[in-house]
Amino acid sequence: MQKSAPVPVSVFAVILLCAFTLGCASHNRISGRNNLRAGIAEIDITPPVGYRMAGYFDERLSTGVHDPLKAKAIILQQGPEQIALVFCDLVGVSLNVSKRARQRASEKTGIPVKNILIAATHSHTGPLFDDPRATYFHQTALEKLGADPQQKIDYPEFLEDQLVNVICRAHSTLKPARLETGIAQQEGLAFNRRFHMKNGKVTFNPGQLNPNIDRPAGPTDPSVGMLLVRDSKQNLRGGLTIFAMHSDTVGGTLYSADYAFYLQETLRKELGENYVSAFAAGTCGDLNHINVAVKEPVKGQDVAARLGGTLGRTVLANIQHAEPLKDPSFAVRSETIVAPLQEITDAQLADAREKISRLHDTSAGFFMKVEAVKTLDLAEKGTSWPMEVQVFRLDSETAIVGLPCEIFVELGLAIKARSPFKKTMVMSMCNDRPSYVPTKKAFAEGSYEVTNARVKPGVGEALVETAVKLLNEVKP
Repeated sequence: MQKSAPVPVSVFAVILLCAFTLGCASHNRISGRNNLRAGIAEIDITPPVGYRMAGYFDERLSTGVHDPLKAKAIILQQGPEQIALVFCDLVGVSLNVSKRARQRASEKTGIPVKNILIAATHSHTGPLFDDPRATYFHQTALEKLGADPQQKIDYPEFLEDQLVNVICRAHSTLKPARLETGIAQQEGLAFNRRFHMKNGKVTFNPGQLNPNIDRPAGPTDPSVGMLLVRDSKQNLRGGLTIFAMHSDTVGGTLYSADYAFYLQETLRKELGENYVSAFAAGTCGDLNHINVAVKEPVKGQDVAARLGGTLGRTVLANIQHAEPLKDPSFAVRSETIVAPLQEITDAQLADAREKISRLHDTSAGFFMKVEAVKTLDLAEKGTSWPMEVQVFRLDSETAIVGLPCEIFVELGLAIKARSPFKKTMVMSMCNDRPSYVPTKKAFAEGSYEVTNARVKPGVGEALVETAVKLLNEVKP
């Protein structure tokens, strides 16, 4: 029998080195899965009572606080990659505020600006600021009284400081964490508010039991996105819920986070009072809570409690189905498109400056007020406006998309349908809210959202293309 030749020592060294290297790589992969940290914080952003309120076109002064308005920050870290997601109980966050707050927070924490997102829940019972209506009411008070008793603080400056503070606080609480994600379904809570009428026109909010309604003009999105943060002992520290439905259910003159407050209270009842419940609006530019097929109350805290409680119970029922990130691999992409805005004429601007004085007039037509405010806003913005799209990859199956504006639901659904990720969650009103972004189809149909839009047709579809491109870029 022929004997095998002896194996050189150098070959043994190579084998051992390879084994050691593979072992280290395996250990690093395992450690990488667990090398997640998260920080969570919330801060009060409620203005003084008496401050003007957002959401509508008349001057509405706050008379009290039902529940404090909050900004809630979730900081996620994997190795050197950090992500900051902030959610505010406001109708919108202006670019004026978000741009400065993101830059300052980046300088203090080291989180890149593009990795910081500041979104609004779209509550219609928060403060009015950085808006032609706020400017008009403020200037009118100065002319009549020599001072503005309603504007006791510079709210944009106050908000900017609080956003920086909450991001820094959350960053200071970074500790080992486990992240879980899931997408539940919530049918029958949100409805498309645009309808084809029997006369061939499209109308928004035509009223309950209206016999002239033919059919809805668009779909809904029943998906409920969930991001859950657990500590090293598997206790839930907080989480994010994403749902597409207008946050305009309360009304009145008390500050309130609207149905997101009741979502929070429902979750805290089961998960503990320290659970931080952040909420993000999905693409809900044409969605609200009104079921036109029945006659039932559509405004008030009871309505908000029913909606938020229902959504909260859906989240609680599906927490057990949320999945840990399989192989965390954070990545962020951001791209800003230059969106063309609608042109206005000198005659339109002169007409708007005359009609803006009728915002106080309860007999003035709704669409007259809408067009006057829109024209003055366009005069300030110019012929184009920057609109940023952000994409956050959490692992090979999960991504979050942040869009500005009040986006129509079809656009969000288009992103999800074309996304290469199994779980894609799309949020609107991120970093800015320059009114509505309808689809090309909706622009042809008309009605309120189209009348109030600043952008030209096609901007929504451009945002979709940008989001899909970025999603493909970060897909591993």
